This record gives sequence, C-alpha cells and structure tokens, in this order.
Amino acid sequence: MAVLKLDRWNLAIGEGQPLVVIAGLNVLENLDLALRVGRHLQAVTAELGLPYVFKASYDKANRSSIKSYRGPGLEEGLKMLAEVKRQLNVPIATDIHTPEEAEAVAPVADLVQIPAFLCRQTDLVVAAARATRAAGGLLHVKKGQFLAPWDAKNIVSKIKEAAEGADMTILCERGNSFGYNNLIVDMLGIGEMKKLGVPVTIDATHAVQLPGADPRTGGASTGGRREGVAVIAKAAVASGADGVFLEFHPDPDKALCDGPSCLPLDGARDLLAACKAIHEAVRPA
Repeated sequence: MAVLKLDRWNLAIGEGQPLVVIAGLNVLENLDLALRVGRHLQAVTAELGLPYVFKASYDKANRSSIKSYRGPGLEEGLKMLAEVKRQLNVPIATDIHTPEEAEAVAPVADLVQIPAFLCRQTDLVVAAARATRAAGGLLHVKKGQFLAPWDAKNIVSKIKEAAEGADMTILCERGNSFGYNNLIVDMLGIGEMKKLGVPVTIDATHAVQLPGADPRTGGASTGGRREGVAVIAKAAVASGADGVFLEFHPDPDKALCDGPSCLPLDGARDLLAACKAIHEAVRPA
C-alpha cells in the first residue's frame, strides 16, 4: 500500500498514517465565510491531532439547473483559495472541470480534485496529472457513480503514465447510482480500491445525495439525506478509508449548493472525534 506525502505540509495519507480530513465548503460563497469555516475546522482538527486540508469549489459546473449558483469562477475563486491558504496556513483542495484550468489550479491546490462525472475524461486527467506533478501536489479522484471499484485501476494507470511513473493518486468513494434518484455505497469497494496500491477516501457528503430529487425545487436541484453523512463516514472509516471528505456550513439550509447533504459546522468536532476513534481501532497495529 502506497503512502503519499505532501512534504511541504508534513502531511501523509495511506496505510499506517493518521486519518486525513478534507473538509470545508461545497462552493465558495465569499471569503469571510470560507475563512470562518476553515478556521473552525482547522481548530477542531488541530485539537484532535488530525491532518487537515481545506476544501471549496470555485465553480460547480455540473449543477442540475442553469439557474443554480455555481461559484465565483476560476480567477476570483483561486484568489479566495490562495488567501485562505495564506491566512490559515493550510493545504487546499479544489476541483477542476477542463484541461485548460489545470495550469492555473495546480499551483494553488495541493490536492487537485477530479469530479466523479469526469474521472474518465482522458484530456482532463492527463492535464491535471502533469500540472499537479509539476507543482508538487497530489490528485484526488472521485470514482464515477457508474464505475465498479476495480475498474478504477484504469484511472490509476492513466495518471501514472501521464506523470511519468510518479505515484500521486488518491481515489475517493462517493457511491454508485442505484436505480433512479439514489446512490448507494458498497463499503467493500474501499478495500477493492486499496488493492490498487493507492490511498482511498470517502466523500460522505455526496454519497447521501438524491440526484435530481430536491422537493424544494421540483427536481431542479439535488436532494440529500443529511442524517446519513455521519453513518457513511463512520462506516467507511471502519472499512479502511484513509481519509474523510466532508462539507460544512454554519447554516446548511442556506448553503448555496447541496444544502440537503451539508452538515452544520458546530457538529464537526463530534463527528471527527468519532471517526478518529474508529480509525485508530481498526488501523493495523
């Protein structure tokens, strides 16, 4: 099992390492909110002794409706993320959607994230791998809702070839499509992906989505089961996940994207403390 490192942050993820927390906002709304959420999560993870990466998207390109809020965009969003990085002194994770974004994003984001719907887009994956390797970061790739866990081997090999043999891939489980308007997480898939020799995280936030099934908008946005986030996060850690990906908001019902799947910020400590305890209990001695 590979252990991947961000040496500049003294952060490692993989077998025998502490549980990594990738957490923040679904999408950037404004700098003040990003700093508020980041500071709170930074304090909680520091208290618990867990490595922390701040996450927020500058653009949500796969919104259900053309009228949905997408974020501040590439230029303004990267400025916000760079400022969060400067003020809080934490690594950054954010997702990209086109190959052209890679060169701009990689110097800011220590974890460059490939969205699940785009994990098989060769041009995007190759551009992200090359730019991220040059910047000294890692790739966090969400397994598509349409892929079996073992089929992620093609993502790993594609990145390794583009990165000239470098190990730099973290795979992320976020559920599989299960009929209409629903996702299901097969916890055995975490172990299957770890057999590929890469660290694996759980995106417990997006795993509780009900795609295209938000009753508030008549299906013009994605619904969710907020109460299931903690269940999936803890079950995944018990199943061997090396990190947790979570999204928070001070008032989730007012979040501008994916509110039904978002957790209240004041609940972060209890959930992360439980995840840490589970991780330590199942981690090989």
